Amino acid sequence: MKAKKIIKIIIDTAMLIFLLLLMVYSLIGEAAHEWLGLTMFLLFILHHIMNPAWLKMFFKGRYTPYRVYNTAINVLLLAIMVLLPISSIMISKHIFRFSGVDGMSFARTVHLLLSHWGFILMSVHVGNHVGVHRAEKKKGVYVLLWAVAIAVSIYGTYAFVNRDMASYLLLKNQFVFFYFGQSRLRFMADYASTMCLFACIGAVLSKGLKMLKRPKRGISKDE
Repeated sequence: MKAKKIIKIIIDTAMLIFLLLLMVYSLIGEAAHEWLGLTMFLLFILHHIMNPAWLKMFFKGRYTPYRVYNTAINVLLLAIMVLLPISSIMISKHIFRFSGVDGMSFARTVHLLLSHWGFILMSVHVGNHVGVHRAEKKKGVYVLLWAVAIAVSIYGTYAFVNRDMASYLLLKNQFVFFYFGQSRLRFMADYASTMCLFACIGAVLSKGLKMLKRPKRGISKDE
């Protein structure tokens, strides 16, 4: 495996781990949350530096149904990852408290909304890139992995409903409620299974759109 590919895997894996830790928030402390958020943003920049093809080909080639869908997810995710640091600075109590910008209830609400939509879209984004790969060998392993993913996603559906995550996506709740008697591991397991759920949704959507008729000419980039 080439060194560049190894670095990309490390960056992407670190982003997924940090994403879960960021969703814990109150259970890890505000200072840790801010430092993890800053690190996550830096990893996001590195991710794009290591994957420049999507930006280079943005205005080139024909847009297939899959490319339209994938581009929409990427653009929304890019916008969220740009806006999140801005709202973070406005409500920061540690890293950026010297900025002189007071915390605002509006900024806190925006941060809550963007963080949860970012969590969902990043999960779908992961699934998109899993979904475009074909299992040419080891079909048994491929089927087993999907069976495990579906089983985890079933629990992820329960966790999504039980933790009322939809209320944050729709801004019905403007404060995240935590069960402080519950372990961090359980909390992260719930969010990890929810991540798996939306990754599976992304994988299925990308596979379905890939099966649609492609244009005879043009370029369709997965990235």
